[in-house]
Amino acid sequence: MKALNHELKQICQRNRDGSFAKQSARERILTQVASQLHHLGFKHLSASSLKPKHVDALLRQWKTKGLASGTIKNRMCELRWWAEKVGRRNVIAKSNDHYDISKRVFVTNISKARDLEAGELERVADPYTRMSLRLQAEFGLRREESLKIRPAQADQGDHLLLQASWTKGGRERLVPLRTAAQRGVIDDAKHLAGAGSLIPTHKTYIEQLRRFEYQCGKAGIDHVHGHRHAYAQRRYLALTGQPCPAAGGRSSKQLTLEEKKLDREARLMISQDLGHEREQITAVYLSR
Repeated sequence: MKALNHELKQICQRNRDGSFAKQSARERILTQVASQLHHLGFKHLSASSLKPKHVDALLRQWKTKGLASGTIKNRMCELRWWAEKVGRRNVIAKSNDHYDISKRVFVTNISKARDLEAGELERVADPYTRMSLRLQAEFGLRREESLKIRPAQADQGDHLLLQASWTKGGRERLVPLRTAAQRGVIDDAKHLAGAGSLIPTHKTYIEQLRRFEYQCGKAGIDHVHGHRHAYAQRRYLALTGQPCPAAGGRSSKQLTLEEKKLDREARLMISQDLGHEREQITAVYLSR
């Protein structure tokens, strides 16, 4: 464990502010932040040496990656908490307006898709976390689903059958298995998990979730929900033959009547793939 990661973990453990969920989220965010600072070149940073240049570097990276303003605001909140605990409150401006962090926008033409790169996976030591990330990227699974899934049970040949106990809202669903890449990932997952899930037999779901969060933070992998965005956008391209608006395609207003019909059919299928009940929710992933 890097020195800054360890130091921030100790600060979190000494200061149990907020609910259990809030404490867990804070530790996860600060673990990510410490790893990102290391990758940005600040390799010998201690918790008490936080400076404005470190905050500025993080903000540039987050904005370049296209993180939502709400996500950035949450991270700034935890940076301020860190600064306060080490007596460095003044290194971060009190207002987010100082950093030009915009208000939350839920539907935009800016893609939030995130591709999973081989170099990132190589930095993840835990094989179960690596496999969960690969399943998220190839099938658009939620984080919880990618941990709870039993690959051998889910594999139905041309689709995955996700059991209700694995999914958000307890709704069983089918996810099509269409490509050689998807087949390779699910076969690798079956080999790793055997008859079980992607939670090791000696761990609970919460323990593996914490491990997943720590491993991602240490590897500098953030915004994992972006894998679902990328899946949705690839699926739209396969179904319609053209990119969605968030990926540079034409808006719904620019489509012909026939194209609008195809667009709606594709969005309905993608909504089902992702485990949503409403076609309208696809605007978050694809834009309009």
